[in-house]
Amino acid sequence: MPLRRSRAAVGKRTRNGGPTPAGIMQIGLGFWGSKTLLSAVELGLFTELAKGPLDGGKLGRRLGLHTRSARDFFDALVAMGMLHRKGDGYANTPETDFFLDRAKPSYIGGMFEMANARLYQFWGSLTEGLRTGQPQNEVKTGGNFFDALYSDPARLKSFLQAMTGLSLGAAKAVAKKFTWRKYETFADIGTAQGGLPVQVGLAHPRLTGIGFDLPVVAPIFEEYVNSFGLANRLRFQPGSFFSDPLPAADVLVMGHILHDWDLEEKRALIAKAYKALPKGGAFLVFEALIDDDRSENAFGLLMSLNMLIETPGGFDYTGKDCSTWMRQAGFRKTYVEHLVGPDSMVVGIK
Repeated sequence: MPLRRSRAAVGKRTRNGGPTPAGIMQIGLGFWGSKTLLSAVELGLFTELAKGPLDGGKLGRRLGLHTRSARDFFDALVAMGMLHRKGDGYANTPETDFFLDRAKPSYIGGMFEMANARLYQFWGSLTEGLRTGQPQNEVKTGGNFFDALYSDPARLKSFLQAMTGLSLGAAKAVAKKFTWRKYETFADIGTAQGGLPVQVGLAHPRLTGIGFDLPVVAPIFEEYVNSFGLANRLRFQPGSFFSDPLPAADVLVMGHILHDWDLEEKRALIAKAYKALPKGGAFLVFEALIDDDRSENAFGLLMSLNMLIETPGGFDYTGKDCSTWMRQAGFRKTYVEHLVGPDSMVVGIK
């Protein structure tokens, strides 16, 4: 998603120079397109079409759809660039075939499954969250999403797969762009399924790594790592990054972690990473970093609103913010580097 897309869309003008509401309409009713895609993922539409193109009637029957709006549903996905159509036949695009087929390891739809099942309804209470500063998820009804999640192995695996999907592009970019040749060991803090260790391990065969997360995550991490044949170089270390010591490694990584926490907690985790690293060691933080001017990376800013929905005090931040916190913790050098899409990394050198 181009970082300036929203501003450009809103700024459209007619040929005679007058303003047009097209961009405003596109954003204001954007949930139409979003829910259409989320429902397509929920129905397994892209997984079905990964087996081969289908005409609309057969596709509708396989998905169990009523005839009234099936054609409109499919053609809307064509118009949105999510499907190709030739005659009466529908087929995946290269992107939807690669990323939204549940049978492929590149599947990122778990993230959309979670958004469809949870976030879509909770974002309906954004106004209340803006007025109260309070989370708008299960907490409102006395529930705790993460307690329930971590007590259900099948649901936890699905969630961790979603986190892999969210971070996969950034993980590949970290593996490519960081100067790994200077180091021998690394640890991914809050590793989830192990997406980042796997990408770094695949790209740099001489490195050994650790995935650090809560004990219940271990079998999910190990299954994922084993599927890539990397068990001899990547291992799991159980622990909580607030209450337990961080692993000893030349490089520590926190991807999509810091934004979950308030400022005091962010500073505590950065200080803990500094303490755990050897002299010359590196700390990598990657997120959908908000641009320093806070006017271009709409995804990063919306992700920060998502932290309002989901957490008591979490928020996203700029590269400059994170660099400042790192230097205050003692890191002698910091720099910010773009990774892919809305994601960038901040690197601190001890």
